[in-house]
Amino acid sequence: MPWNDNANPGPWGAPSGGGDDKRDQTPRRPLGGGGRGPGGPDFNVSLDRLARRLRQMMRGPGGGLRPNILGGMAVAVFALWMASGMYVVQPNEKGVVLTFGAYSRISPPGLRYHLPSPMESVEKVRVTDLNRIDIGGATSGEAKKESLMLTGDQDIVDLDFSVFWRVADPKLFLFATRDQTDGIKAVAESAMREVVGKTPLNAISTTGRLRVQQQTADLMQRTLDSWGAGITVVEVQISSADPPDPVKAAFRDVTRADQDAEAAVNVANTYFNRVVNEAKGDASIIVQGAEAYRSQAELEAKGEAARFNQLYTEYRRAPGVTRDRLYIEAMQRILQGTNKVVIDAKGATAPIILPPDVFRNRPDPAPAPPPQPQSQTGKAP
Repeated sequence: MPWNDNANPGPWGAPSGGGDDKRDQTPRRPLGGGGRGPGGPDFNVSLDRLARRLRQMMRGPGGGLRPNILGGMAVAVFALWMASGMYVVQPNEKGVVLTFGAYSRISPPGLRYHLPSPMESVEKVRVTDLNRIDIGGATSGEAKKESLMLTGDQDIVDLDFSVFWRVADPKLFLFATRDQTDGIKAVAESAMREVVGKTPLNAISTTGRLRVQQQTADLMQRTLDSWGAGITVVEVQISSADPPDPVKAAFRDVTRADQDAEAAVNVANTYFNRVVNEAKGDASIIVQGAEAYRSQAELEAKGEAARFNQLYTEYRRAPGVTRDRLYIEAMQRILQGTNKVVIDAKGATAPIILPPDVFRNRPDPAPAPPPQPQSQTGKAP
């Protein structure tokens, strides 16, 4: 290379002292100036130069540091230490300020300040986040046992559920338990086992699931409140409630049989309701008909009695006339629908013979035809 070639002086010129001096044949970098070699500037030289200048500025008359430099450094360190107490609380958080490890106050969201460490410190707690803990759902191992529970009818159910919770009191949340998540999980599992132990398997798997969830959430809340945990249980959701795998097929057969039995009972109840309603309807019709007949008979009897009373009154006034009128009315009713032949036998000396056609029933006369409509000219169409 050029800086190794003695014949070529390179970018720094020829070495001093002539070509016969072996000490000067080794290439050297310039100590001053802004010369740059092929590899760029030498930062070590710049740092050494800066360090020498700082030592010269801070060195006092006796060789120690200047008093004003020490004071400035102390002020800067103190300012940085005091500024370390600045902190920001997010909108979904609350800050719990601790003074020498003991609770001091609650900080709302925003830019806040506490005394620097070790006098005060801050713990930020998310109070609006909805937290979730899943219990069960493991396929094997020790975690599988937490989802196996004994029901009220001495059956075993494989139950997986989730707990949703929020922080209600940051102070209690930090100091009540050492590990909040493990504590909530233990309370949830214990409460669910207690509620399931009082509930039949069929109710857990079908219609009673909502009641089990609500009772578990209430029991968890009471337990956590007794601890002073500062936690609000929002909801408990059962994701699955099935029998253990070895007996799952048998339980499905039992469930189908129960469903068939319930369907048969529903059909029977439907038929029962229909027959009973029809019978009640027929009975109501009969009762109404009887009541109508009773009313009609009573009214007819009252009318006949009133008519008889009127006839009796007239008979007492004129017995002969009334007797003749009653006789004539009776004969009129009797002879009204028969063929009649009236013979005046006065002065007859021989028997009168009538033809047989006279005593035959005669058809009723045909009704008269309705009148024809008249046209505008007055003639029938």
